Amino acid sequence: MSGPVEVRELVEVREVREDLEASSGSATAMLRTVVGSTLRPLGGWMSAAGAVELMAALGVPAATARSSLARLCARGVLVREPRDGVAGYALDPAAVPMLERGDARIFGERAAPASWCLVSFSFPEHQRSQRHRLRRTLAALGCGTVADGLWIGPDALESELAEVAHAFGADLFTGAHPGTPSTPDLPSALARWYDLPTIRTLHEAFLDRFQAAPTPADDRDAFALWIRLLDEWRVIPYRDPGLPAAALPADWPGAASAALFARLHAALAGRALAFAAGTARADRGTSAPR
Repeated sequence: MSGPVEVRELVEVREVREDLEASSGSATAMLRTVVGSTLRPLGGWMSAAGAVELMAALGVPAATARSSLARLCARGVLVREPRDGVAGYALDPAAVPMLERGDARIFGERAAPASWCLVSFSFPEHQRSQRHRLRRTLAALGCGTVADGLWIGPDALESELAEVAHAFGADLFTGAHPGTPSTPDLPSALARWYDLPTIRTLHEAFLDRFQAAPTPADDRDAFALWIRLLDEWRVIPYRDPGLPAAALPADWPGAASAALFARLHAALAGRALAFAAGTARADRGTSAPR
């Protein structure tokens, strides 16, 4: 069994690889989305030229795309791997669990929690950096703040929180029931635990950007829209990890944004992957980057 120090080192590596706090929209963020959504269906490898061409479909210049590829290699998401003399990139096997966890968040059912998890911790002053890291990790996973050393998250996060609690020497309590949607306790508590205005803004911005999106003219445009859709949506399930609708304001936009994402993903994914499949293995004589 791994000790606390070993587990903490594994969590540190995972933090670098997953970069849960990364926002959407940058070239590296979109490349991460391209890798997460296309590489496994396409066999886990793409040529360097194909990767640059996929990023070009998103309006990313070639030099910026190559820099982003180098960043994902440094972060343990990709590895440089030429095949048959063609420069390319393969998915780092150690990144597969990260992508599977991301799939569960992005595409998983957003059911209201049956119960809640509590993470309790206390650090001496000389370990304040660890306290700060733990708070950032909990926030990135979708937990809310009950008190300075007490954080809360829906039961769907239990396995992830168990790993984090073990790594940092925190205490994890499961099966908590802090009020019910039929009482005023949980609605008022959610407003204290979570930054609901910010989460609302994320949902509304997603709706504003994509609900009037035109039908793509070709598969290249479908790919670009699909990646932007995934890249913007992937942040939301970490900020709103399935908060119970019955305890939220009546005009809460979460259900509408989730339905829009599901509809557009279903409409675009096939065309987008067809474009990716025809592009990702392209060989335009690109030599292996140094």
